[in-house]
Amino acid sequence: MSRTVFIGDTEYFPGIGQIRYEGPDSDNPLAFKTYDRERVVAGKTMEEHLRFAVCYWHTFCADGADPFGPGTRPNAWARASEGLQRSKDRMDAAFEFFTKLDAPFWCFHDFDMAWEGASVAASEKNLQAMVDMAKERQAETGMRLLWGTANVFSNPRYMNGASTNPDFNVLAYAASQVKAAIDATVELGGQNYVFWGGREGYACLQTTDTKRELAHLAMFLAKARDYGRANGFDGTFLVEPKPMEPMYHQYDADAQTVTGFLREHGLAGDFKLNIEANHATLAGHTFAHDLRMAADAGLLGSIDANRGNPQNGWDTDQFPTDLYDAVHGMMVVLEAGGIAPGGLNFDARVRRESTDPEDLFIAHIGGMDALARGLVIADRILGDQRYTELKDGRYASFDSGEGRRFENGELGLVELRDLAAKNGEPAQTSGKQELMENLINDAIVRGC
Repeated sequence: MSRTVFIGDTEYFPGIGQIRYEGPDSDNPLAFKTYDRERVVAGKTMEEHLRFAVCYWHTFCADGADPFGPGTRPNAWARASEGLQRSKDRMDAAFEFFTKLDAPFWCFHDFDMAWEGASVAASEKNLQAMVDMAKERQAETGMRLLWGTANVFSNPRYMNGASTNPDFNVLAYAASQVKAAIDATVELGGQNYVFWGGREGYACLQTTDTKRELAHLAMFLAKARDYGRANGFDGTFLVEPKPMEPMYHQYDADAQTVTGFLREHGLAGDFKLNIEANHATLAGHTFAHDLRMAADAGLLGSIDANRGNPQNGWDTDQFPTDLYDAVHGMMVVLEAGGIAPGGLNFDARVRRESTDPEDLFIAHIGGMDALARGLVIADRILGDQRYTELKDGRYASFDSGEGRRFENGELGLVELRDLAAKNGEPAQTSGKQELMENLINDAIVRGC
């Protein structure tokens, strides 16, 4: 069942109705070609698998500005000079967009949705005003909150970090924001809460006590968890890895770094990972690699769906239209059993040169269709016995005999040495990479 389209006092996207599935033969740029929310794949509907979410920040706060020039999109919802009215207009535009796109979820930072006040109390009051409004909009439309978070990286007070800041007063200020954002997430029924440590790192090693900062980060996360659990949040806490930008040496560099940190500090029971594609590539990995590392650790919680420019080397946050990335990523998600209560949040922005209001819809439609195609093709590949035989066959020597004894911990180095001497030079076993790549290409060519 589609969500109810919300239209406030002003219609910000006139002429655009609710986006529908029209199938692969459609040439309508404002229609889904593959994403059919009710289509069943691998035992669940596409909506249940993909759990798409629209982010507040890039979609409604960004105006096309970059380090080399001002904004190119004079958003109609950003014209009011007074903070409350501007936030109300932005929320009306957001819920109109959410419901016309027919996405099931949305995400926010505290100061995307509200505006920062001159004091902690003022900021809390501003955020509560917008939470009240968002709660009404959710009830009217059927929209749900995938996750909330706090922006503790943009304000100049956080130039040296938030929970890792060497100044305790800054850490306490960050805690006030996180507390309010958790309260907002709970009130809006959010299914997850995210921590992104944009400035949780260091610029100069010689002036930084890294051991102490990491201990502070762990303590901060633990206290946030304790507060959330004590105040009605029973969802998943998520940590989002990123290796650099704005800090170069960030403490949450990639999936394995964050996994080790959570385990070291006893946090893995409540925290999982929110994997962003562009962050994985900035770490020198593929999107699928970081997904796999999180899934292997049992910590794959949610996904920020986007892509980077491999020639650029920074966080371009483009929409995810690369079909290979989509297929490889969805293979991991399906093998992991899904990502619920997480989802696929479009942490992506239209290009500076894309200035028509319909471009926001076209970008999201393209991303949703690409990931839906990836889902269908991934399911086809995983159902192909040749894929299983290729992958599992490489490890057949560990399935029985001495290999199984090694996996069970029954063989030491002396026994292994004696087996090597007895068996002699091992025979070569082909990795069959080219065959695997061709199987995946063949599955893609067959379409959706």
